[in-house]
Formats: sequence, C-alpha cells, structure tokens
Amino acid sequence: MIAPQPLTLLHTLLLFGTAFIAGGLNAVAGGGSFITFPTLIFTGIPPIAANATNNTAIWVAALATAGAYRKDLSIQRRELFLLCTTSLVGGVIGSIALLYTSPDVFKKLIPYLLLLATLIFTFSEPLKAWFQLQSQKSSSESPPIITLMLAQLAIAIYGGFFGAGLGILMLATLAFLGIKNIHTMNAFKAFLGSCVNGIAIIPFIFAGVIAWQQTILMAMGASLGGYLCAHYARKLEPRLIRIFVVVVGFSMTIYFFIHS
Repeated sequence: MIAPQPLTLLHTLLLFGTAFIAGGLNAVAGGGSFITFPTLIFTGIPPIAANATNNTAIWVAALATAGAYRKDLSIQRRELFLLCTTSLVGGVIGSIALLYTSPDVFKKLIPYLLLLATLIFTFSEPLKAWFQLQSQKSSSESPPIITLMLAQLAIAIYGGFFGAGLGILMLATLAFLGIKNIHTMNAFKAFLGSCVNGIAIIPFIFAGVIAWQQTILMAMGASLGGYLCAHYARKLEPRLIRIFVVVVGFSMTIYFFIHS
C-alpha cells in the first residue's frame, strides 16, 4: 500500500496544470498521459502508483466523453455486450499483471513503454490509413465479432497494464477491421476505453496503490481542461498539436532512458 504523499503548493500547481493541459489534449488529439504520468513520478509518486493514479484521474475526466458518444455506437446490443465484457476482462488482466510486476522491473520498462506509446501516436495517422486500406482490399463486409473480441482483448490487456496510446491503438484496429465511420470509431474508443480503464481501478483500489489526493486534484484539472481547452484547441492547426505531443513524448522517453 502506498503511503500518502504530502502535496506541496508547487506539486499542487504542477499536477493541476499538467492535468488541465492533458484534458485539453485528450479531447482533441490524445497523448495527455505523456505529460501527467511523468509529472506524477517527478513529484515523488512511485512508478506503479503513478500509473494507477494517472489511469484513475484520466478515467474520471473521460467519462463525459464516453457519454457524449453513446448515440454513435451503431452496433447490436449482443455484440456491444461481448466487446464490453472483453474489455473488462482484458483490463483486469492487465492491471493485475502490473500489480504483480516488480517495481524495479516496471521502472526499467517505463522508457520502452513510453517509446512504444510515442511511436504509436507519431505514426497513428499513417497506421490508420494503411489498416483501412488493407480492410478495404480484404473484404467489404463487417469483421466477425470473434476477430473484434480478440483484438480488443489484446488492446485491453495493454491498457490495463500501462494505458498510454490505448485510444490510438483502438482507432487503428477498428480501421483495420473495417469500421469506417469516424463517429462510430470515436464512440468505440471512448466507450470501450472507459471500460478498460474503469475496471482496472478495482484491483488498484484493493492493492492500495492509488494516490487519492493527486487523483482528485488531477481529475478536476483534466475535466476542466477537457471542457475549456478543447474549444480553443480546435481553433489551432491540428498538426501543431500533434507535433507538440510528439515532442513531449520523445522528450519524456529520452529522459527515462537516461535515468532508468
């Protein structure tokens, strides 16, 4: 169980400010965890606890997004139930795997996980375009539900274990599997991502690894940032936002490779 970490004024401002920015980024382009996860570590939270805390805070802020997209889930109830169940199972497996990972091992994995997530984000648009092209070549029909379930299970396990880049992975996979409507894809990403991150919180709670003061503070900042920043961020050139996230992602990756 993690000991309560005192919140200094500097840490409070830093965590709230980065969560505010991350909430705006997640509402527009994604990649907010590249900022919030390292910030938690910089303020003294152990790596596994930082991952669990970040997951919880971002999940709370993302709930409204999932609710807003509920009407775009153009899928049969039975298939939606199966995909939700798969997401829940994968999220639990990933979070339990994280809890059984040695803190030293996870600390050594951090730069590689950040590098993977950063590369996924950097090449997400070409990946989605390539996957969609392959799906059009292979078949014009909807993918079998078992294929969707297996893909979602693998993504959910990754999401429960780490989480950064989860939404991008789901978008790329959905494009590959033949789902072409962007609103439907975003609805799947928001809803199933909430299932993965939400269920992962339960093992984290029982293990006592969530820093609750930091979680509440960051959830407030990310929610406010998602609500306020998204309006102004949409007026910016999307390419500039993506470049900013990529620079931050690679900078954090290099930092953790040096200090791992």
